Amino acid sequence: MSEDPRLARAGALYEQAVFGGDPSGLPEAERGLDAVEADLALARGRVAHARFLEDREEDPRELELFERAAGLYRRLGDVRGEGEALFWVGCFHQVVRHDDEAAGVALRRSHELAAAAGDTLTMSYALRHLGIAEHGAGRLEAARERLEESVRLRREIGFLPGVAANLVGLAYIAAAEGRRDHALGLLDEAADLAKASGARGIARHVEQARTAL
Repeated sequence: MSEDPRLARAGALYEQAVFGGDPSGLPEAERGLDAVEADLALARGRVAHARFLEDREEDPRELELFERAAGLYRRLGDVRGEGEALFWVGCFHQVVRHDDEAAGVALRRSHELAAAAGDTLTMSYALRHLGIAEHGAGRLEAARERLEESVRLRREIGFLPGVAANLVGLAYIAAAEGRRDHALGLLDEAADLAKASGARGIARHVEQARTAL
């Protein structure tokens, strides 16, 4: 496995300071290491979240990891990274803690930063979960608008499993609005997309929705 170039650079700058007597590169080394730490914290947090989805047991480190990543990205001026990390902060509050109010603050800021950075994928995630919150609050029109915009963005970048997941959400909304036939049509499309993209987890959600509707 090759070494992360940021770690290699930090090592070189360390040697430059200690053996070469030139400490001028140490701030650069520290920034590089902060970036590595932010990426690692975000990745570890996502793995912790995946474990939660599997066993439904909260890992107290998950939120700490996402908040650490967001703080480091903010300090580095990495708008894209901060936006992604804040999405996961919001996702934690919504999915793990069932706190849509706390989630909404992070998700709205995540969407704002992702839009500024041109990060379409994170924008789509933030909109999806804002839509879920609106659905939970009974605001069906607002929920549909956010999920439809998320679908549009995901189609734009070819994120088919994500499109399928959102179509399931839109099917539930359509059913709640009394449009059962439309809901079933959305599930048919979601099933096709899930199969085409090998998203077996989403395919299970489609079948669960068919049963529920």
